[in-house]
Amino acid sequence: MPTRSRSLSVLAGAAVLSLSLVPSARGGPAPAPRPAAESAGTLCAPAGVLRGGHGQRAAVSLCAAGGPRGLSVSAPATCTASRAKARDACLTSGTWTARRHGAAVASGVLPGADAAYPGPGTYEFTARVRARSVPDGVELRGTVRAALTLTAPKPAATHRVEVDRTALRPGTTTTLTYTVHQDSAAGDGSARFGLIGAEGSGAELATDDDRCVHPVTGGPGPAERRRYTLDCALTGLRPGRPATVRVRVTLGPACSTVVSKLGYWLPRGQEVFTGGMLVGPTVGCDRP
Repeated sequence: MPTRSRSLSVLAGAAVLSLSLVPSARGGPAPAPRPAAESAGTLCAPAGVLRGGHGQRAAVSLCAAGGPRGLSVSAPATCTASRAKARDACLTSGTWTARRHGAAVASGVLPGADAAYPGPGTYEFTARVRARSVPDGVELRGTVRAALTLTAPKPAATHRVEVDRTALRPGTTTTLTYTVHQDSAAGDGSARFGLIGAEGSGAELATDDDRCVHPVTGGPGPAERRRYTLDCALTGLRPGRPATVRVRVTLGPACSTVVSKLGYWLPRGQEVFTGGMLVGPTVGCDRP
């Protein structure tokens, strides 16, 4: 549940729906007052109403919070079944996109904190939502929109990842040199660095670095290692003392990008959730 809720502007046509088996939402757009600033925390705004063909209804809000753990977005909703006056709990899921000045700056799934927080500002959130009542009776899908003004400051960067190349070519083996920096005294010097090629592309990642392994997947049977991924456990990071990882990427006839990510600790006593995830550079693929 959000710690703080405040009604903000609803974009014109807040209940813009794409329902395949039920009618679209009806009614004119509500007045759109200018979004108001809010102190750091979770902010909510009415985002739209999903309607079914037999009176089903789901009133959806969009909530967002930004901070060191990323941009977190959820879509709390209240469901009403056909001809029922009682309001039921509503489970929501789906995807969302945040735009600022018309440009997409973040996206993710509902609910979740799976995107980097771009910093304070007014964002236009669009969400494709599936709403289901508990107990059953409402099952609706649609698009809702709301504007939220977030004021939490953008967290200072503590880590960064650099790579010496920007593109790969099919049918070649390329050596990539990644440099992982810790720019802040905050942290214990430990980080988990991941590299991932496109599954099914035939890409293979290899290294002579003992800190890196191919992750093991599968059930209780024989272990299977994913050759298109690498998982590296880094220690001893300090400001001014980066870690270097060299990786050989072999591509077959198919193109594959290589994405990277870094998980790190920022311990604060016995608090548990004090780490972060950083999106590293993506190495693209160019055909000759």
